Amino acid sequence: MPIRLITALSRQLNKLSGALAMLLIVYVLGHILLEIVLRLCGESTYVLDEFVGYAVATITFLGLGYSLERNSLIKVNILSDRLPERFHWILDFVVSALSFVVFTWISYYWYINTLRSLKRGTTSSSIAETPLWIPESMVLVGLGLLCLTLFVRMLQLVSTRRVPHVEHT
Repeated sequence: MPIRLITALSRQLNKLSGALAMLLIVYVLGHILLEIVLRLCGESTYVLDEFVGYAVATITFLGLGYSLERNSLIKVNILSDRLPERFHWILDFVVSALSFVVFTWISYYWYINTLRSLKRGTTSSSIAETPLWIPESMVLVGLGLLCLTLFVRMLQLVSTRRVPHVEHT
């Protein structure tokens, strides 16, 4: 696959995941407001903590690739500030490669865990008895998109020999 094609695919997937994360923020707000109104009436959904927890985990992981692509993650420049600018891409490549290896390893074991939850029919211990493979799968999608974004970043760094330009769309 040419670099431009895989970069475009990664950007579109990250836009989609970013949009889903934003919708989940709206869901969280709505669920909290609903719970407040219900509790004023002596009722409850009984699943606020559980569902909002799943949503927060999903938001976090779906937003990682999106944030990385836009250089919006927290970055400590202690090393890059001491290097000439022409070497910044090398440092970025090393950090991206190490991150790719670590998150690929985490993704692999998270995949095994998600598959185990699916096969065993594991559910939450709450009244909702949520099948755990559902929220686990959303985290896995976020991890996969982060790995794809890191891979694309490494390709861009090697092909251009400079840190990718941030495009806000």
